[in-house]
Parts: sequence; structure tokens; C-alpha cells
Amino acid sequence: MFDFIRKTLVILELEIRKIIHDPLEVFTRSVQPALWLLIFGQVFAKMPIQSFHTDYLSFMTPGILAQSVLFVSIFSGIAIIWERDLGLIQKILTTPTPRTAIVLGKALSAGARAIPIVIIIYLLAIILGVSIHWDALHIAGVFVFVILGSIFFSTFSLILACLVKTRERFMGIGQLLTMPLFFASNAIYPIELMPDWLKFLSHINPLTYVIDGLRSLMLGVPSGLGILLDFAILLISSIFVVILGGILYKRVAA
Repeated sequence: MFDFIRKTLVILELEIRKIIHDPLEVFTRSVQPALWLLIFGQVFAKMPIQSFHTDYLSFMTPGILAQSVLFVSIFSGIAIIWERDLGLIQKILTTPTPRTAIVLGKALSAGARAIPIVIIIYLLAIILGVSIHWDALHIAGVFVFVILGSIFFSTFSLILACLVKTRERFMGIGQLLTMPLFFASNAIYPIELMPDWLKFLSHINPLTYVIDGLRSLMLGVPSGLGILLDFAILLISSIFVVILGGILYKRVAA
């Protein structure tokens, strides 16, 4: 177990170095959530969301954070295809590093990419007067949910990359998935307002559980689905996709 953790952290360190060498990426990743909060959120700021007893801007802020986690993570798999084309995958596969450690290390790096966005959204929340719950344990919980969401969606992205193998096909499928995942969740409207068919899709959408946990922790309101349930579903789902990603990882080099 210790060796597995050490090798996972080595992969994570290598990925973090890429982030440090390209700090502009943090800025570009932050533009979209900032626009959602500053434009869309301000336009609908007076919309009452009675089920959560809060203003609409506060309601949507955790949803926009989760959206950013999704967008950062869902296209991370394309790096696997680039690494294959450069011959790096073949070199990694010759090492004794467990495939699941490689996958988990890369998944955690997506969480590292999302952390600056969490900080930026909290800063925007202060500026816009969002009713954030400033409790240390709740803020720590936000980071836990962000990292779990990043692990799930980035590993799901890696699995897609292992299956489709070409950049063009991967980008097409990624773009096809992001909007349905976002709009079939409780990011910008509560589940209670959805038609029955959309409620069903929302309940099988992992992004819903990320948002529900973030909303409860960030706003200090009761979780609509149960925060322990949110955490358990995300943890189990993340473990499952990491194991599956480890099994499929060698296929990308084929």
C-alpha cells in the first residue's frame, strides 16, 4: 500500500509540474465560471429559489464551481492520446508502476487544476455578496468534493481516450457529453422543478451529487439528497472508474 501511494504521488508530482510550467491555464480556466457568475448570475439574481431559501446567485454558485470541475476534467483524457503519440505511454508501461497508480495520479492532478478555480470562485463570491458559509470544516469539505468530482470525471475521460484512441473522436464525444451532463443536473435549477424524465437523468448523473454536496457545504443549507449519500456515491464511483481505467490504460498504447 505504501509503495502504491508513493508511486501515485510521483505521477501526481509530474503532472503538477506541467501546471506550474503553464500558469496561464489557471487564468483561462477561470474565465468561463467568472462569466457565468458575473453575467448570467447577475441577470437572474432576483429569481427566488424557495426550496433552498436563498437568492439565485447563491444557489447557482456551487453549480458553476461543479461545472468548472467538469470542464477541467472531462477533456483531460486528451493528454493520454498526446502521450501515446509521443511514445511516453509505451515507456510508462515498461515500468513496474501499477496501472491504477498511474490513473489515480493523473486523476488527482485534475483536482490540483481545479483548486485554483475554487479559490477564484470564493473570491468572486465575496465580491458579489454570495451568502457563503465560512466554516473551516465546510471549506475543507468543498475541497474534498471538488477533488472527488475531478477524480471521477478525469478518469472517465481517460477511459474514453483509451477506447476511442484518436484526438478528433475524443473531442467530439467530450463536447457531446459536457452540456447534457451540466443541464441534466441541479446546477442552475433545483431537481424539484424538473419534469419526471429529467429528474431520473439527474439522479443517475454524478455531477448532481457533486453539486448537492458543494451546495450544502458552501451555503450551509441542508443537503437535498443527503451529504453522506453524495460522498458515498462519488467515492464508490471514483474507485470503480479508477480500477476500470487501470485495466484499460494499456489499451491506449495499442
